[in-house]
Amino acid sequence: MVKESQTLRKFRGAYTLRNREREKKVDSFILVGSSVYGNSCLVQMKAVIFLEFAFLGFPKDYYDDNFNRRSCFRASFELLFRAVVDATKTAAMFRVVLKDLESTLSYIQPKIKDIESFNKVRDKEHETKQLIEIICNGDKLVRKCTKIQSWNFFKKICYTNKLHELKKSLVQFCQIDLQIQQTRDIEDVLFEVKGLGLEFRRFSLKEGSGSGNGMFSQVAVVGSCKVPEPLGKVVGFDVPLKELKMKLFKDGVSVIVVSAGGGSGKTTLLKELCRDEEVKGKFKDNIFYVTVSKVPKEVILQKLLQLKDHRMPEFQSEEDALNLLEQNLTQMATNPILLILDDVWSGSESLVHKLKFTLPDYKILVTSRFAFPGFDFSYRLKPLNDDDAMTLFHHSGFLQNGNFYIPDDLVNKVMKSCKGLPLGLEVVGRSLRGQPVAIWQSRAKQRSKGLSIFHSSADLLARLQSSLDALDNKVGIMDCYLDLGSFPEDHRIPATALIDMWVEQYKLDEDVDAIVNLHELSTRNLVNLVVMRKDASEADGYYNDHFVMQHDLLRDLAIYQCSLAPVEKRTRLIVELSGNNFPNWWLEEQQQPLGAHLLSISTDETFSFSWDSIQAPEVEVLVLNFRTKNYILPVFMEKMDKLKVLIVMNNGIYPAELSNFLLLCSLSNLKRIRLEKVSIPSLGMSSLHLKNLRKISLVMCNSSQAFKNGTNKMSDIFPNLLEIDIDYCDDLLELTDGFCDLVQLMKLSITNCHKLCALPEAIGKLVNLKLLRLTACTELMTLPETIGSLSQLTILDISDCLSIVNMPVQIGELHNLRVLYMRGCSSCNLPPTITKLQHLKDVICDEETAYQWDSLKSYLTKLRVKVHEEDINLNWLQTCF
Repeated sequence: MVKESQTLRKFRGAYTLRNREREKKVDSFILVGSSVYGNSCLVQMKAVIFLEFAFLGFPKDYYDDNFNRRSCFRASFELLFRAVVDATKTAAMFRVVLKDLESTLSYIQPKIKDIESFNKVRDKEHETKQLIEIICNGDKLVRKCTKIQSWNFFKKICYTNKLHELKKSLVQFCQIDLQIQQTRDIEDVLFEVKGLGLEFRRFSLKEGSGSGNGMFSQVAVVGSCKVPEPLGKVVGFDVPLKELKMKLFKDGVSVIVVSAGGGSGKTTLLKELCRDEEVKGKFKDNIFYVTVSKVPKEVILQKLLQLKDHRMPEFQSEEDALNLLEQNLTQMATNPILLILDDVWSGSESLVHKLKFTLPDYKILVTSRFAFPGFDFSYRLKPLNDDDAMTLFHHSGFLQNGNFYIPDDLVNKVMKSCKGLPLGLEVVGRSLRGQPVAIWQSRAKQRSKGLSIFHSSADLLARLQSSLDALDNKVGIMDCYLDLGSFPEDHRIPATALIDMWVEQYKLDEDVDAIVNLHELSTRNLVNLVVMRKDASEADGYYNDHFVMQHDLLRDLAIYQCSLAPVEKRTRLIVELSGNNFPNWWLEEQQQPLGAHLLSISTDETFSFSWDSIQAPEVEVLVLNFRTKNYILPVFMEKMDKLKVLIVMNNGIYPAELSNFLLLCSLSNLKRIRLEKVSIPSLGMSSLHLKNLRKISLVMCNSSQAFKNGTNKMSDIFPNLLEIDIDYCDDLLELTDGFCDLVQLMKLSITNCHKLCALPEAIGKLVNLKLLRLTACTELMTLPETIGSLSQLTILDISDCLSIVNMPVQIGELHNLRVLYMRGCSSCNLPPTITKLQHLKDVICDEETAYQWDSLKSYLTKLRVKVHEEDINLNWLQTCF
C-alpha cells in the first residue's frame, strides 16, 4: 500500500469508521488518492478533498469535475480557512490570535472566487502564485500549532509571532500587491473599451437618424468590417493555410475562392489566415470582412462604403456605389488591400466580378458552398483527417478532467460518422459531453437518412439530428427550436418577434418565459443569443436589444425536421419562393386543407405577388419575409380565422409600401402584429377594426402617418390594445392627441426614434399606463405637464434623451412610480417636487446624474440610486449580415 502522507493520516483519523467494510472503502480511496495525486503540498489538498467526496459516495469523475471548477487556488484557501476554524476550537493557547486570523480570512473569502475568475479570463493565473504559497505555508503553520503542548511557552511565543506574520502577509498582499494588479488590470480594460464605448454611443445616438430620405439608422443596418476571431479550437488547417498564403502572395491572382459544403470550416480557415503574422504584416489595417450570404447587393455595397468611416455617402444606383467604392479603395491603396467575402451563394458571383477593381496588390478572398470556376484560383477545402478530427472531437466531447469511460472504438465510430466536418464534430461532441456510455451506444446505432443539401455529408445531418434528442425532455424547447426555421438564413432574428410567437402559440404566462427558452437553446449551442447592450431594463421586460443567430446547418436541420410529415399534416409549413416558382402542392387543383399552426412564406425580389389561394384554417402564426419595394398581403389571409400573430418583415434596405392592409379586419382573433421596415398608412382614415389586438410593434417603419387624427378614433380601431412598441422609426416627429384615446394602454415604448421632438399634451388620458419607455429619443425636448395624471405609472425610462433639460414639476404627482431610468441624463434638472415620489425605489442612472439624487436620499428614504455602467457588446456588429 502507498505510504500515507501526514495530512491524509490526520484526515483519516478524524473520520474513523465503525465497520470493516467502510474501512476497506477508505483504504482504497486513500490508495487511489495518494497514488494519483502524490504528496506535495497542493496535491495533498486535492487528495484530502478527493477523500471527502469518497465518504459521500461520489465517483472519481464527480470529484475531478468539481475540483477542476474550484481549482487549487480556491481549494487551498478553503482548506486553510477550515484548518483555522478547527484549530480555534482545539488550540486554546492560540485562540485569540487564531480568531483574529479567522476574521481576516472571512473578509478575504468572498473575493477569492472573483479573483480566480478574472485572472483566468485575463490569462494571469500566475499572479496568484505568491498568495497560494502564503496560504499553503499558513496551512502547515496552523496544523503545527494544534500539536504544541500547553506547557511549552517558548513555542507558544514563537508560533504566535508566526501567526501574526501570516496575517500580516495576507493583509499586505491584498492591500498592496493585489491592489496594484487590479489597478493595472482596470486601466488595461478601460483603455481597450473606452474608445469603443464612446464611439458606439456617439454613433448610435447622434448619427443614427439617417439622411432623411429613407435611409435608416446605420446602427440598425450596417455593421463592422473587422475580421471576427475564430470561435472554438482550430485544428487541421496547417496545409490549407500554407497553400492559401502562397496564392495570396502570388502576383496575378486577384480572386481566390475557397469552396466546400456547409460546416466545413471555410469561414474559420479565413479568419485564421487573417491572424497570420505575415498576412497582417503585408495588409496591415487594410483587411476587411463582409458576410454576403443572400443579402441584397445594395446592402453589401452600403457596408463596403463605410470601411473606415461611419458616415456613408448616398448613391443613386449600383454603378454609382461601385464608382464611389473604387475611389475609396484607391485612397487606401498605399498599402495592399485584402477583401474577404464570406458565404457567397450561387447567383451572387456577379458581385465579386464587379468588385475586381484594377488596383495594385488588391486581393479578394471568397468562401462559398458553390464552386466558381470563372475566377483565378479555386481551393476546395477537404474534410479533416482522422487525427485532426479526433483532436477536435475530444476537445468538444470530453471534459478536461473526468468523464464516463467511453471505449475507444465507440468514440472512433461516432467521430467517423461526422465525416471530418468541423461543425458536425463540435455539435455532436457537445451533445455527448458528460453523457454515459449508453447514450454513446445509442447514438452510434442510429442510421443516417440523408439530405440533398448536404450531398455526401448525409451522415452529418443524421448526427446533428440525433443531437436534438435531448430537447424532447424539455417541454416546448423542441417546438421553439423548430420555429427558428421560419426566418431567412443568416438573419438576426429579433428576440421580441420570437416572444410574440411563443407567448401566443404555446400559451406562456409572460414574455420572460420565452426568453428562458432562448437561453436554454443558447446553452445547448443551438443558437447564438446576442445582446447588443446589457442594462438593467432587461429586468423590466425590455428585450429589443436581444437577437438570435443560427448556423446554416442548424437552421437546415430545423426545416428538415418540419418537412418529414406530408404537407397537409405538418404543424409548421416553411415555404421559400424564388421568383414565382411555387411548390407543386400549392398549385394542385384539389388542394387539401393545411393543418399547419405556423406558416412562414419567404419571397425574393423577383416575386410578382400573383398569390394563388391556399387553405390554411389552422394557422395561428403567420410569418411573411420579403425583399421588394412593394408588398401585397396575401388574400388567403382572410380565411385564417385562428390567426393570433402576424409578423411582416422586409429584409431590404428601404421601407416597403404595404397593400391590402384592410385584410386584417377579417382576423378577429389577431392578438399581436409586428411590422418591420414597411410604410404604415393612416390608421385613423381606414375602416380597420381589430377588437382583440393586444400588442403592435413597429420597427424601422415609416410610421409618421400611422397615428394621425382621422375619421375614426383609435379607441374604436383598437378597443383592447394594451401595448405599443415603436423602435428606430426615424420619420416619427410627434404623436397626435388622437393617439391618447387608447385609454386602456398599459405599455408604451418609443425607443431610438431620434427625430421625435414632442409627446402629445393629452398623454395624461392614458390613465392605465404602467410603463413609459422613451429611450434614446435624442431630440425629445420635454415631457408634457399632463404626465402627472398617469396615476398607474410604475416605470419611466428617459435614458439617453439628451435634449431634456428640465423635468416637469408634475413629475411629483406620479405617486406609484417605482423605477426611473435616467442614464445619459446628466443635463436634466430635477424639480423640488421630486421629493413627493415616496414610493420610488430605484433610480438607474449615470454617475453625473447620481449626484443629484444622492442629495435627495434624506427625503426619499426607500430610494436606491444605482450607477449603471452599460455593457455594450460590439461583437454583434461583426455578425450583422
